[in-house]
Amino acid sequence: MIQQFAGLSQEEQQAMVDAVPLITLLIAGADGDIDSAELEWSKKLTDIRSYSTADDHTEAYYQLVGETFEGRVNGLLLELPGDQKAREAEITNRLSTLNDILPKLEANLGQYFHKSFVSFAQHVAKASGGFLGMGSISSEEAELISLPMIQPL
Repeated sequence: MIQQFAGLSQEEQQAMVDAVPLITLLIAGADGDIDSAELEWSKKLTDIRSYSTADDHTEAYYQLVGETFEGRVNGLLLELPGDQKAREAEITNRLSTLNDILPKLEANLGQYFHKSFVSFAQHVAKASGGFLGMGSISSEEAELISLPMIQPL
């Protein structure tokens, strides 16, 4: 694991690593159809953020997430309910556990992660639709991209 997670339990560390794949599936599946363009863009975005983020606080995190991203997304697709509403409820429940985890991170790091997660959700939402498949956010995605289940610090 990464240094920033030193004070977290194994379960909490895994919840942090699962956050990006869960956000991907939440937003990509918001309209009932998990679009391959959204999944591909999420993988690329994870890779980009592993070496080039607006802050250095999350680069190691995205490197770690990127190592297992595709496998974890596929595993979650098998593990989560197939029904869109049930899947959304389960993902919301899992992501809400971050409300207890983010405050445990050292000074302001929880804020950086929250901001990064919301930004990630916005990018996934823009990955399909619109002009040349970019820029359109569905009404279902718009309700979720602020990740209301994760409280800002």
